[in-house]
Amino acid sequence: MSQFDYDLFVLGAGSGGVRAARIAAAHGARVGICEYSRVGGTCVIRGCVPKKLLVYAAHFAEDFEDARGFGWDVGPVRFSWPDLIRAKDREIDRLNQIYLSLLSNSGVTLYPQRGSFIDPHRLQVGDELITAEHILIATGGYPWVPDIPGVEHVITSDEAFDLPELPRRVAIVGGGFIACEFAGIFNGLGSEVFQLYRGDAVLRGFDHDVRRVVGAEIQKKGVRLMLETEVESIRKTQQGLELLLHDGSTLEVDQVMYATGREPNIWGLNLKEIGLDVRLRGRIVVNDFSQTNIKHIYAVGDVTSRVNLTPVAIYEGHAFADTVFGGTARPVNHEFVPSAVFSQPPVGTVGPSEEEARIHYGAIDVYRSEFKPMKHTLSGRDEKTLMKLIVDRESQKVIGIHIVGADAPEIVQGFAVAVKSGLTKERFDCTIGIHPTAAEELVTMRSPEQG
Repeated sequence: MSQFDYDLFVLGAGSGGVRAARIAAAHGARVGICEYSRVGGTCVIRGCVPKKLLVYAAHFAEDFEDARGFGWDVGPVRFSWPDLIRAKDREIDRLNQIYLSLLSNSGVTLYPQRGSFIDPHRLQVGDELITAEHILIATGGYPWVPDIPGVEHVITSDEAFDLPELPRRVAIVGGGFIACEFAGIFNGLGSEVFQLYRGDAVLRGFDHDVRRVVGAEIQKKGVRLMLETEVESIRKTQQGLELLLHDGSTLEVDQVMYATGREPNIWGLNLKEIGLDVRLRGRIVVNDFSQTNIKHIYAVGDVTSRVNLTPVAIYEGHAFADTVFGGTARPVNHEFVPSAVFSQPPVGTVGPSEEEARIHYGAIDVYRSEFKPMKHTLSGRDEKTLMKLIVDRESQKVIGIHIVGADAPEIVQGFAVAVKSGLTKERFDCTIGIHPTAAEELVTMRSPEQG
């Protein structure tokens, strides 16, 4: 009989934690998991899933307009924010129940409380003391907001999904993917949107052409993009909220949303007290097997700040369970992880940016195409699509693909298999494209840019 209550105890029932718990239980481990919020984590409850539903909703405004170019008379339309939020809530409730069932059916014991370390093998979970041979930290991240005067008046993406009404005027502070996505959501649903960012282009860390095209396109759609702009303070007035900007000017809106990054959620876990290696801004340090400096304690997902994406957390959680309980050592390879930004238009990308490729690979060939999508030849909309291939000149392997335009994430998901598999530009060239599609551009570009 084991001296521990559980073979594995998981802190956090998000995507990574739930996957790890289920797979470990399938390997025969006795597993417990705790979650003080709803099971499903950021992605399911207050992240990717509800955001994508709102992105769908926001697209209909343009779809109605574009339909006229194809002979449709759609007549007057009306949008109801409360109806959308109720529909979104029903879907999130459904998914939450699925996650609860997955744990229950796997034989995992759920504790709906917050957990923290007493020592490396003992946890305080609510009012209970629990011991575990192995412990997995999968507590995710939380929105970070700078400490400025008036910050108590702002919301983050966590609260944006549950606003009682659609704000008439909204300021979104930030230039990352969450900021760009919500700028598109609120703009598409009818709000007047101001996006404020201290940098000179949105989507820092993405390819420079992606940043340029997204910045230009969101402005065409009506977002007031204010670059190299910082908020000094926020004041509540009779008319709404007044933002004092760094140049002394002011901006008045009804809602302020901050999307200025996320931090690892280690609050109250007592990690430093047990000697766990935690780096700047709360990042838990792990090796290729998600193992911390305390050999029986592991961490996966956003709390490690490796690649903060839900599918990555799921993959890490599965690999951890197979390694520790399945007898199969599975290190996690974070090379060529595809990602998307559900901005309007959306972004799909895999591999390094052009700037990163020049640093890490040296000589590269760049293939780029910008064009008006076929749909907009009749809709009349002024919107461009970007397709970009980055090729390692020596090996001729395609190492990067960057797309801005309709269905970019869906296209890149398929092509990411080719990039991950190390296919060469010649393999792309000898693949016949599907015509007429936007994606065929990726197998028909023949001339690299000079320089």
